[in-house]
Amino acid sequence: MKRFGIFRIGLWLVSLLLIPVSLWSQEAAESPTVALEAPAPNQPSAPQALILDDVVREALEKNPEAQSALHSVRALERRVPQAKTLPDPVVGIGWAGNPAPFSTMSGDASSYRGVTVSEQFPYPGKLKLQGAIASKEADAAQADYEAVRRRVAAEVKAAFYDYFYFDKAIQTTTRNKDLLEKLSKIAEAQYRVGKAMQQDVLRSQVEVSLLLEKLTVLEQQKATAQARINAYLLRAPESPLPPAADVEPATIRYSLDELYAFAANNDTAVLRDQRMIDRGRLSVALAQKQYRPDVGVAYMYQQRTAQPDMNGVTFSVNIPIFYRSKQRQGVAEASEDLISAEKLRDNRQNEVRFELKQQYLAAQAAERLVNLYSKGVVPQSSLALESAMASYQVGKVDFLSLIANFTTLLDYETDYYRQLADYQTAIARMENLTGTGITGTPGASPAAPISQTVQEAK
Repeated sequence: MKRFGIFRIGLWLVSLLLIPVSLWSQEAAESPTVALEAPAPNQPSAPQALILDDVVREALEKNPEAQSALHSVRALERRVPQAKTLPDPVVGIGWAGNPAPFSTMSGDASSYRGVTVSEQFPYPGKLKLQGAIASKEADAAQADYEAVRRRVAAEVKAAFYDYFYFDKAIQTTTRNKDLLEKLSKIAEAQYRVGKAMQQDVLRSQVEVSLLLEKLTVLEQQKATAQARINAYLLRAPESPLPPAADVEPATIRYSLDELYAFAANNDTAVLRDQRMIDRGRLSVALAQKQYRPDVGVAYMYQQRTAQPDMNGVTFSVNIPIFYRSKQRQGVAEASEDLISAEKLRDNRQNEVRFELKQQYLAAQAAERLVNLYSKGVVPQSSLALESAMASYQVGKVDFLSLIANFTTLLDYETDYYRQLADYQTAIARMENLTGTGITGTPGASPAAPISQTVQEAK
C-alpha cells in the first residue's frame, strides 16, 4: 500500500521549517531546524517477517486439542474390528462324584471329569451391522477432528490479521506523531514571531498527547494479539514475534451460491450429522435384527472311570418372548435417534448458510471500504492535508483546520488496515465453513479440501 503522500507531507513540513529568517525574530532563528531523520549507514537489517502459512502450519502441528481429536479418531477406528468379531468362546472344566479336584469315584458310572467349550454365533448380519455402526462413529469423530483443525486455522488467521493491523496502526500513528511534533514546533516558532496564536501551539501539543494515548492502547492490543498467537504456538505469552508480513487483499473467486454448495458438502458439522444419520439407519437395521435369535454351540468331553469317554454337542437359541418391551422398544429408540440426527443436520444446514451469508456480506463490505480508502478517501485526504498546509503557510487556513485535516488522514489510514484485516478474517471464516480455499483467480480449480489433512496426519 502506498504511503498516501506522507513523504510529500514531510517535505511540506521541511519547507515550512525553512521559512525565511527575516520573517522570524532572532529567537525563532536560533531555534533548531527539524528535518526528517536519515537512516543510519550501518543500520541492521529488518527482522524476518511473520509468515501466515508458517504460523498456521506450526499451530496445527502443536495444538493439543487437534492432537486429542486425532487420537480419538484412532481409538474409534480400533473399535471397528472389535465390533465385527465373534464373542470370545467360553471354556469350562469340571468333575463330578468326588470332592477332590479332578478326581472320579471308582465303580460309579456317573462320575467323570470333563471339558466344555461353547461359542455364541449372532444371527447372520448382526456383526456386519455392528462393524458398520462403529465405522460411522469413527467417521463422525474424523469430522470432529477436521472441525478442530479448521477452527484452529481460522482463529490463528484472525489473530494474525489482528496482529498485522495493530502493527500497521502503530507504524502509521508513530509516523504521523513525528510529523505532528514537527508541525507543533512550526506553530511554536510562528507564535514566537507573532504569526500564530497560542491556542495553535496548545492544540498541537494536545494532539500529540492524544496520539501518545492512542499508541499506548495500540501497543497493549498488539501485545494481546501477540500473546494470542504465542498461545496457539505453545510458546510463552511474552515470546517476541517479528512484524507481520504485508497482507494484500485477496479475491473471492466463487459466487455465494457456489459457496453454499461447498458448505453443504464440506462443512464439518454437516458431515458429522450425516455420518450420525448413516449410523442411525444402521442402528435401526440392527435393532430389527434383534428379533432374530442367536445360536449357541457347545462341545463337551467327559472322561469316566472304567467307562468309555463321552462326547456331547449342544445347540441353543434365545427366544425373544419379551419382544414388546425389549426388541420393539429397541427399534423405536433407534428410529427416534435417526430422526433426531436428521433434524440436527437440517438445522446445521440452515445455520451454515446463515453464517456463510453473514461472512460473505462482511467480506463484501470490508472489500468495498478497502477499495474506497485506498483509491479514494486516503489519497484525497492526503491531498487535502497538503493543500491545507500550503494554505496555512500563507495564512489562508487556520491551524485548527490544518489539525483537522491531519487527524482525518490518520484515522482513514488506520481504518484502511482495520478493514483489510476484517476482510481477510471473513475469508478465513468462510474457508472454515466451505472446507476449501476460496481465493485466487476466478475459474481456477478449488483448493484441496481440508479433509485430506486427516489422512495425512494419520
